[in-house]
Amino acid sequence: MIELLGYASRLLVPGHHVLPPLTIALVAGVLLPRALARSHWAHRVPRLAVTVWILLGLSFIASVSLTALQLLLPTAGSHHLSRFTEACVVTGGAHSGPLLPNGLAGVDTRVWVALFAAGAVPAVLAVALVRELLGARRLRVRHAEVLRLVGSRRPELGATVLDHDTPAVYCLPGRAPQVVVSSGALQVLTRQQVTAVLEHERAHIAGRHHLLVAAAGAFGALFRGLPLARLARTEVPLLLEMAADDRALRRCSRDALATALYAVASGQAPNAAFAAGGPSAVLRMRRILTPHAVCSPTLRTVFVALTAAAALTPLVLACCSVPGITID
Repeated sequence: MIELLGYASRLLVPGHHVLPPLTIALVAGVLLPRALARSHWAHRVPRLAVTVWILLGLSFIASVSLTALQLLLPTAGSHHLSRFTEACVVTGGAHSGPLLPNGLAGVDTRVWVALFAAGAVPAVLAVALVRELLGARRLRVRHAEVLRLVGSRRPELGATVLDHDTPAVYCLPGRAPQVVVSSGALQVLTRQQVTAVLEHERAHIAGRHHLLVAAAGAFGALFRGLPLARLARTEVPLLLEMAADDRALRRCSRDALATALYAVASGQAPNAAFAAGGPSAVLRMRRILTPHAVCSPTLRTVFVALTAAAALTPLVLACCSVPGITID
């Protein structure tokens, strides 16, 4: 009983090994996301900003997993995690030698509990991502079946035309991607403007943006209330729209794209689809038409460096020392 209470007290009072991953989780999950959401450079270089959001998510997951290891592993002794991983993966646990004299059977039960807890968070996130992807795919397949009945393929446009008076342009990404244009959009848009919005939608398909949106949605559903999850769920789709705008501008003028966005701003799109218009159209039009100064390379470099450090530090800590397993 006394031994059990002593072990419980060690779990409730984290030692110095727990502080680094907890600090990184706080920085990556609360502080940096708020700073990134308020930054001006993110909208100027949306692809880089999306990369930063991804790094923040990875660093948070790694920090939470490492915190679980530090809390649950017994505190006596230490080991190099890479050597334990080698014993588990390379030898399949059957090796009995200097790494693990008794094989994996000699590993303390608390070690397995700690490893299970550390892997639970990324595993649950992976399950949530798969569910998000499958749910979105079902919606797209269902809408594609409707389009086969009521839409008409236009090879010269490389798009499906839907007979509807409201100007709308959207795409269905995935294994069988297609761009959809309403007949109302073709009536109000010039040829250059049609080319602009089509390039915007093709940018979504080529960049596989639906995977990033699904990842942000799964992360947001799993960590409700966390600033990183809440902000990423809204910022990542917006940044992807801006990234698609930038790619479309390689083939069209700013005026053509901005005017096209204004024309289709009120157009509706089905769930799991990317619409050229939508609530972000006004903000994106202002961004396209308003010349902006080049963002400060120093500030951007510092922010990206901090994010990269937050993402890599948990891995470095895990590979250097995790207390509790003696394998020497």
